[in-house]
Formats: sequence, structure tokens, C-alpha cells
Amino acid sequence: MDERIGFIGLGLMGRPMAQNLVKAGYRLVIHNRSAAAAEELAAEGASVVANGREVASQSDVVITMLPDSRDVQQVVAGDNGVLEGIGEGKLLVDMSTISPVVTRQLSGRAQEQGASMLDAPVSGGDVGAIAGTLSIMVGGDLSDFERAKPLFEVMGQTIVHVGPSGAGQVTKAANQVVVGGIMAAVSEALLLGSKGGVPPEKILDVLGGGLAGNRVMEVKREKYLNHDFTPGFRAELHHKDLGIAMSAAREYGLVLPMTAIVDQLFLAMRKKGWGKEDHSGLLRVFEDLADYQVK
Repeated sequence: MDERIGFIGLGLMGRPMAQNLVKAGYRLVIHNRSAAAAEELAAEGASVVANGREVASQSDVVITMLPDSRDVQQVVAGDNGVLEGIGEGKLLVDMSTISPVVTRQLSGRAQEQGASMLDAPVSGGDVGAIAGTLSIMVGGDLSDFERAKPLFEVMGQTIVHVGPSGAGQVTKAANQVVVGGIMAAVSEALLLGSKGGVPPEKILDVLGGGLAGNRVMEVKREKYLNHDFTPGFRAELHHKDLGIAMSAAREYGLVLPMTAIVDQLFLAMRKKGWGKEDHSGLLRVFEDLADYQVK
């Protein structure tokens, strides 16, 4: 734990990830747009600085956990950004979910300054971030992956090096395609079963014990049953992720019709004003279409 770790982005996911690193004994240098989250970690021993440049200049490894490509570009390559403070032998680990094209561009910029970069997006939501059981898919040089692996092991449970720069982001896009599709299917199943007179908890019990069983129903069970869509992962971010998947599909010449449909369903959710709710709240779109609420 000799290396000093920088952490930028203390949101719904980033804050518990950073807290787990502090609890594990790492010295953290942090920056966040909202001061409240930074102050909470400062009380636990982290050092707060004014911008990404200062984080990078005072750290050996810099982790970013931000909402989208534009945020990462601004924090890393903008004024007073990480690239202004990063240098020879340092490592940038972006754990956000962003475009693989942007990832590769920023990786090239880091290399020009003698540093290196990993893209390491995560899956598991706030529950996994708090418990330190995230799934982490990592793109970049294998030696950099081995260097960062002890950090990943604090924050996650399933940690896989999936290929060169950008491969982590491509894998995350594939992950979001599957999760979104499952959420749509579970929503339809609950709607069908409930309308047919079967209690939703019984539907989830039975489906969970058979071939249809999946982690979405386990992790989001109470949200479905209580219609409490307090965000663990916001629907608007899942919609953004599917946009990344669709953009990659166009680049590769792939046809992804199911993903396109789910993408439109999440767009409908945002248009209804529900974009900041949990992505499991996709159920509300199906209920709205059917004019029936799962009971």
C-alpha cells in the first residue's frame, strides 16, 4: 500500500468505492464537484484537493468514476485536468462507463506523457459498490492490470482483464445490453403474471428457481415488489450506456434489434420524467403502456 491513490468522482457508486479503499488502508487524495461527499471522506482520512491536476500530481494511481464521456474528457483532458499533473510511471484508471473511442484517445494522451491508462468499468450497482463485490472488466496493458489488481480486489469480486485499451468499455456495453434486456423481460413477466392473478412475489420466487433465474431479480426484488425505485443506478445512465452500445454496433456493422427496442423504452422512461429513478423502474413504462399497475 505504498502507492498513493487519487480518486475523482464521489457519486452514488464512487463514494462507497473510495470508502472501501480508505478502509483497506490506502492513502487517498480526492476531488469531487460536490464538497459534501469529499468532506465525508476527509473525515475518514482522505486528503481533499481542488482539481484533477492536483490529484494527479500527488498520486501514483488516479481513479476516475464519472457519469459519462464528456465528464471524463473534462476532468482528464480539460483545464486543471489529470493530464496536467500526470507523468512518467503513473497510472490512470477510468472506472466510468464511456465510449471506447474516447477511452482510446485519452489512453494515447496519457502515453504521450509517459503514463498509462486502464479502462475498468464496473457492474453491480450501489449494492455491489458498498459491499465491494463489483464485477470489473478491464482493458489495457496486462502489466498495468496486475499493478492495479490489488485495488480492484478491494472494490470488486469478479475481476477480468478482457483485452487492450477500450475492451473494458466494449464489455461493459455488452453487459448493459443484457441487463436492459432482462429488465424489460422481467417487467413484462410481472405485468402478465399480476394481471393473471398471480402475486408478483410468487412470480419472482418461481422464476428465480428455474432457468429464468437471474441476478436482476435478486438484487432488484424489493424495488419491484415495493415500487420503490430509489436509484441504485439511474435509468438515464443506463440509457446513455445503451447509446454507447448502439454506436459501437453501427461502427461494427451489427444489427441489434432487441437493444434498439430497450433503448427506446429507456428513452420513454426519461420522457416521462423518471430518468433519475432506478433503472428497474423500467417496469413503470410497461405499466403505463398497459394502463395497469403490478400489485
